[in-house]
Amino acid sequence: MRVWECTVALALLAMAPAGAAQAQAFGDGEILWDRYGVPHIYAKTEAGAFYGFGWAQAHSHGNVLLKMYGESRARGAEYWGPEGEALDRWLIANDVPDRARAWYKAQTPQMRQNLDAFAAGVNAYAAAHPDAIAPEMARVLPLSGVDIIGHAHRLMNYNYIASESRVMASATGAGEGDFQLPAQVAGGPVLPPEGSDGSNAWAVMPRRTVAGKTLLLANPHLPWAPSMLTYYEAQITAPGYSVYGGTQVGLPVVRFAFNDNLGFTNTVNTIQGFTSYQLSLDGKGYRFDGKVRPFRSVQKQYKVRQSDGSLKTIRFTQRSSVHGPVFDLPNGKGSIALKVAGLDRPGVLQQYLDMGKAQNWQQFEAALKTLQVPTFNIIYADREGHVLYLDNGILPKHRSGGDYRRWSGPVPGDTSETLWTEVHPYEDLPKVFDPPGGFVQNANDGPWVSTWPRTLDPAKYPAYVVDQSGMSLRAQMSVKLLAGDDKLSWSDFINRKVTTSALMALRIIPPLIDAIGNNPDPDLQTARRLLAGWDGRYEADSRAALLFETWAKLFAGNGLAGTENYATPWSLEDAIDTPRGLKDPARAVAMLKQAVAQTAKLYGAVDRPFGEVSRLKVADANLPGHGGLGNLGIFRVMTWSPLKDGQRQPVHGETWVSMVEFGTPMKAVGVMSYGNASQPGSKHRDDQLPLVQAKQFRTLWRSRAEVEANLEEKVSF
Repeated sequence: MRVWECTVALALLAMAPAGAAQAQAFGDGEILWDRYGVPHIYAKTEAGAFYGFGWAQAHSHGNVLLKMYGESRARGAEYWGPEGEALDRWLIANDVPDRARAWYKAQTPQMRQNLDAFAAGVNAYAAAHPDAIAPEMARVLPLSGVDIIGHAHRLMNYNYIASESRVMASATGAGEGDFQLPAQVAGGPVLPPEGSDGSNAWAVMPRRTVAGKTLLLANPHLPWAPSMLTYYEAQITAPGYSVYGGTQVGLPVVRFAFNDNLGFTNTVNTIQGFTSYQLSLDGKGYRFDGKVRPFRSVQKQYKVRQSDGSLKTIRFTQRSSVHGPVFDLPNGKGSIALKVAGLDRPGVLQQYLDMGKAQNWQQFEAALKTLQVPTFNIIYADREGHVLYLDNGILPKHRSGGDYRRWSGPVPGDTSETLWTEVHPYEDLPKVFDPPGGFVQNANDGPWVSTWPRTLDPAKYPAYVVDQSGMSLRAQMSVKLLAGDDKLSWSDFINRKVTTSALMALRIIPPLIDAIGNNPDPDLQTARRLLAGWDGRYEADSRAALLFETWAKLFAGNGLAGTENYATPWSLEDAIDTPRGLKDPARAVAMLKQAVAQTAKLYGAVDRPFGEVSRLKVADANLPGHGGLGNLGIFRVMTWSPLKDGQRQPVHGETWVSMVEFGTPMKAVGVMSYGNASQPGSKHRDDQLPLVQAKQFRTLWRSRAEVEANLEEKVSF
């Protein structure tokens, strides 16, 4: 037996008796697993619920779970080798491990017990099922409460806000997708570009529904490959805390949740939660307010596992300025200092817990006002008929003004005029509550069109609050699906959610067909017939969808966000009907000629059915796909991989979906596209994909009687 195998075995043996004792310490509880692999956790104490949730996550996603905790400790290179070195260095340079310990101590006694309980649940599962955990992942065991808060800190502050790829792309003027770093440097999986394939959220007031009941849609989109961005579905029932919903693996609280009286969801927003400062170097220091200041230098280190299993210690000097840690830019382009908002706010998990515990608007808003969640739009709905859109986040207050673009890149670091020291309170953030249009929505766009008719005036907010230089076609489609005076039935709500119509196609095909006219070119006439006979939907049997997608990338760029070829640019005054028209019809037709050739070459035929190429693949499942790129204006998002052997599969898109009607009884349906487990051999890796393919949803079993009627397994603790 090799050294590391002995270490793992000893660790698991050491945990075994502790696991049993810890289970007793957290009270009698049980996990009822339904036939889709969803854990329904019942506990007599709050800490007991966290314990059960830790056990459940280890059961369903143990290897992914331990990998992300090892990375969040900034010990990925120590556990798995040089591929984790860049992330370790980034997190250590930003003091994430030290801050994790401080944040743990700053929790309330109850929350510390909760975090310890969640960690104990993971440890106990690993001790009871050592063969279920990959040996290389078991190196991370045992976990502690510090690991749990540390992972939340890394995910929120150094992935969503200040990943190295985002910071460096901002500092060098490149787009994040253009700034190529190893995957680990980015802090984890790369998020899709804003406005393209991110999340959807709706909340509809009773006066806009047939039943007179509030409706809520939670519809995040993130990568399908297992990672720290993977969603996990669960129900948790304990005294004072009873929620159903989804969260990201590794988090001990439910981020997309509903209870009997209210619910909430999140979408990624554009809040600028960090500032990079361009330093003016002078000798061994930097200039600030007319003086040369010395850097504060600290020696730091990490370990890297070598191919023979030995560990090599790497030491480095980390400099800091008055702004924060200092980093050298690539290619000798100077140095920046990084200041991240919210590092003094350790309550992100507490806020989500309190949001789930709330039973009415007043309690929910009290949780929001603590402003501990550093980013994300929050969309809310409740039984009393209230809905909310909040452009939430910990936003620096910039005394020197300027717009979003100014603060997105490096600003001068040689003056205190640019050094922010405060953040905006909850009251300053853009929000819409119970609007005249009867709904709120978000599809990763800015706040100004969060309802229709618009109610927010950008002039009333600092220009740096949000980047609203445009509005994605997906966000426009989101508004169009809800706008108007008609009343939505439950089936309307579901059917509008699963529509695959591409707004870009509906808007641009008529003038494109007109531009083709009677042109005798056979390729153009073939394209004209296909486009004229197409309804603009991205369904499995659609024969013009691939051609239009190919043309659209020529017309609007590979990211489908370019607007220079439209006749009328986007404007806030005409927000959901622009851009439109063809600026140069002849050029657009030439692009279509080019698209015909490219489509035939790529897919074997210009009219190949969309679902023959675009496949829903997870584990052993392989089904005809539908849906498409958000920047085509498709609400049913699927971001497809590059073509391989004539097929492609989702890499981002529809993941966790829940739809709720706050009636009596409540209606709640949902689906987890890639299944509720990632562990090898689990039958819950692809069992929900047929529902996705059929545009169907499962009833979310919430009562104990429903769960027991669909029981797969029961675990007591």
